[in-house]
Amino acid sequence: MQRVLSGVFAAALVLAAQAAFAQSKPPLKLGGILDMSGLYADITGAGSEVAAKMAAEDFGGEVLGRKIEIIAADHLNKADLAANIARDMLDNQGVEMIFDVAASATALAAGEIAKAHNKIVIFNGPGSIRLSNEACGPYTVHYVFDTFAQANVTGLAAVKQGLDSWFFLTADYAFGQDLEKDTTNVVLKNGGKVLGSVRHPLNTSDFSSYLLQAQSSKAKVIGLANAGGDTINAIKQAAEFGLTKGGQKLSPLLAFVTDIDSVGLETAQGLLLAEAFYWDLNDDTRAFSKRFMERVKRVPTSAQAGVYSSVLHYLKAVKAAGTTDSAAVMKIMKDTPINDMFAKNGKIREDGRMVHDMYLFEVKKPLESKGRWDDYKLLATISGNDAFQSLELSRCPLVKK
Repeated sequence: MQRVLSGVFAAALVLAAQAAFAQSKPPLKLGGILDMSGLYADITGAGSEVAAKMAAEDFGGEVLGRKIEIIAADHLNKADLAANIARDMLDNQGVEMIFDVAASATALAAGEIAKAHNKIVIFNGPGSIRLSNEACGPYTVHYVFDTFAQANVTGLAAVKQGLDSWFFLTADYAFGQDLEKDTTNVVLKNGGKVLGSVRHPLNTSDFSSYLLQAQSSKAKVIGLANAGGDTINAIKQAAEFGLTKGGQKLSPLLAFVTDIDSVGLETAQGLLLAEAFYWDLNDDTRAFSKRFMERVKRVPTSAQAGVYSSVLHYLKAVKAAGTTDSAAVMKIMKDTPINDMFAKNGKIREDGRMVHDMYLFEVKKPLESKGRWDDYKLLATISGNDAFQSLELSRCPLVKK
């Protein structure tokens, strides 16, 4: 009996020592650089932080004996602040991977810091095509959408419907400029024409002068090359001006389900838009969205769903690699197809673009909706290879021509 007790005691000591050793390992920190308070807060913000935490919990809460810790900071839509936050996370807080970085200007700034530190950065909220072209890096992933895919899906669908003359309202920064440029290329390539454009500052409250210019252009389509609060304000004020009643059609080139909810179906009905994810697509999207809604009290946007998927993909790669070394982890991330509620057979290419299906939706009429968040009718599913820029056209220095 004494020998048995001694054995039990020794085993307990070994387990205690192992637990102490595991606890002595620093946590694996993942850092979200988010818009917590500005015009993209609903699109990313606290919802992206929650999505990352859900991924960490679903993975099991730890990897390689290290507890997974999600931290987040508000970049206030300032590129210099985003860069400083990224630098502090990597230099002082021990962050191993940065995610989301909503808005393109902030993403471009933070991305350069991550590149200089040889750390993985995964972009979920920003859209500029530059992130997987001129600004690409060996450890950079552009996960959810980009301006090329948004333009290719929405612009092409509109022109095919005979909506072949365009005027753009464009947010005057990297994302808006790229979105206008990419949509212009799609319109012209398919026989349409662009009658003009006007650029507005980020976070504009009064669109009256811009909408008057769009109205006087007589263009069939007013393309909104903006996002978040700017898109919401532009759609609402266009309705007040009677633009759609006058025969012109609005095309939000990047809109999220939260934007449509803010605008309301009465105003938004009939809009064509491209999305990477919709909560009501299938059983998997509905199951994830139900859990997300229990915490956030609203359905997830495509950016927030992309955060969950990308964080989970990263953690699986860390486990498989047996290390957090960026090169080893990124190799597995690129070699491993992504199959989850966000993407089926998604693939991260050598330029960092995650290629997956995109969806063309039409916003429902109020009578067609069964309740809040039941906003979209699926018109088409576009394969990733058809939606996103091909590698042959890539301007990423890493792509072998």
